[in-house]
Amino acid sequence: MDNSAGFISYRLEERSYVSAAKRDIHSRVVAAGFSSKTAGEIDIIIAELTSNLIKHTPHGGEIIYRITGLPYNKVFEVFSLDNGFGENDIQRMLKDGLSSANTLGHGLGAIQRLSDHFQIYSMKGWGTVAFAQKYMVSPSLKPSAKTPVIVRAIQENIPGEDVCGDGYAVIHKENETQIFLGDGLGHGLEANIAVKMAIEAFRSCTEKRPADILRFIHEKVKKSRGLVAAIAILNHQEKVWTLCGVGNIMTRVYTGLEYKNYMAHNGILGLNVSHTLTNCEIPAERFQTLIMCSDGIKTKWDINKYVSILKYDPAILAASIFKDNARRTDDMSILAAKII
Repeated sequence: MDNSAGFISYRLEERSYVSAAKRDIHSRVVAAGFSSKTAGEIDIIIAELTSNLIKHTPHGGEIIYRITGLPYNKVFEVFSLDNGFGENDIQRMLKDGLSSANTLGHGLGAIQRLSDHFQIYSMKGWGTVAFAQKYMVSPSLKPSAKTPVIVRAIQENIPGEDVCGDGYAVIHKENETQIFLGDGLGHGLEANIAVKMAIEAFRSCTEKRPADILRFIHEKVKKSRGLVAAIAILNHQEKVWTLCGVGNIMTRVYTGLEYKNYMAHNGILGLNVSHTLTNCEIPAERFQTLIMCSDGIKTKWDINKYVSILKYDPAILAASIFKDNARRTDDMSILAAKII
C-alpha cells in the first residue's frame, strides 16, 4: 500500500463549516464506488464525529480523511482531532445514553457499531483523538493476510497545495516488512512527482538492504527535484530492524517508553548521496513501535505525556503526535508501525 496524495483536512471551528465538509466527503465516497448503504453509514460516522467536535470543544477541531486502496478492497479512513476538554474515562462514554454535553449520548456508540474498526483516545485538559475505518467490502467477507506488524500513517499537504510532497509505501513479504517514507524537496507538484518516482523505484527494487535500496532510488529519481527518505525493514524470523536514511527524516524505535534514535546520512536522493551509506540494526521484539516523521512534524515530542497510548492502535499514537506537533508550514507526515 502506498499513498502520496495526503489526507484531506477540514478545520471545523464553527457549526457553519460542518455541512460543506459532510457534503464533500459524501460525494467523494460515492465517486469512489462505495454502495449507497455503506456511504450512508459513513455519513452517520461523519455526522457524529463533527457533532462531537462542535459540542465538546471550545474552538472545534479537525477532521482528516482519505480513501485508499488495498490489494483486495478500498477503505475510508477518518481521524477526528481536537484540543477540547477531554475525558479520562472514555470507555464509559462509549455506552449509549451517557453524555457530557446534556445530549442523548448515542454518538460514540453509533460510530463504534458502524465502523469496521474504531478507537478513541482522550485525556482531560488535552483533548481527544478518534480513528475510524470503513471498508468497501466488510473484512469478514474477504480473506485478509495477517502480518506481524500494523503500519499506520498520516500525511497532510501544506495549506494551499492540492497534492502532498511526502509519501510512504509498505511492502509485506513472507519473512519481512519493508517501510519507506520520503519527503520531496519543497512542496507542491514537483515534490509530489519526486516522491511518487521514489515510491515506484522502492516497489520495483530487488535489493535486500535499506542502503542498497536507497542507492537504487537515488539513480531512479535523478530527473526529479530530489527528496530525503528513510527505509526500515523488519525481518520477522531474525527479529531485527534494519534502518538506513538520507536527509532529515526522523526515525525512532520504542521498546516500551525507552527508545533509540536513528541518525540518518547527509544528502539528497537524486542529487548527492554518500558513497558510504551504512545500515543500522536494532533488535526487534513484540509490541515495539517504529515512528518516522518528515520535517513537517516538530521534533521535540515525547510519548510519555500520552498515558497508556502504546496499548492502542498505532494510528492513535500517530494522530496524537500529529495533533500536537504539526507545523502547518510544510507537508506533514508521521508513520507508526507496531509489532503485534
